[in-house]
Amino acid sequence: MKKINHQQLKQLVEATIFVAQKPVSESLLRDTVLSGFSVSDRALSKVLKELHLDYQPRGIQLVKVAGGYRFQSLDSLSPFLSLLWQESAPKYSRAMMETLALIAYRQPITRGEIEQIRGVAVSSNIMRTLTERGWVRSVGHKEVPGRPALYATTTAFLDYFSLASLAELPSADAFDALAQQHTDQGKANHVLTEAT
Repeated sequence: MKKINHQQLKQLVEATIFVAQKPVSESLLRDTVLSGFSVSDRALSKVLKELHLDYQPRGIQLVKVAGGYRFQSLDSLSPFLSLLWQESAPKYSRAMMETLALIAYRQPITRGEIEQIRGVAVSSNIMRTLTERGWVRSVGHKEVPGRPALYATTTAFLDYFSLASLAELPSADAFDALAQQHTDQGKANHVLTEAT
């Protein structure tokens, strides 16, 4: 196998992640662009850490998500960068987001269980959209009469929401704190309105 120096390795890894259309895992790097080179796990890990640090102060950052590494812009720049695209971001209904949240937090879960928790039927369009987006997939069937499909999230779901694993999903406490902050802000606005 050919040797590659540290600087060349860093450039090759950076370029690969930059041009890839999906996150790049270490195993994908090894199986493709690095397959002809002798590169230790330690050297590859060192290069990835260096790239992460190199991009920290910039508008683009190297992040690790479930599918591997990718470059993405800072969230704080989104309002400005969105002006580059004419079409608006897709809007998802509350029903779809509730369904996705239930699948993410309670997986594997059946459609019937989702309907029982939400108290309303889950439309076929919602399940089809989540499946077509690649965020949800059937992972088997529950061993009950009718054998309903069990649904779980995918790596594409984690990648889309910039999560390395399901453990990074916000906790119930985070939702409670956000709701309390929203309530407090609403009270403050009401007091300001009455004062003027």
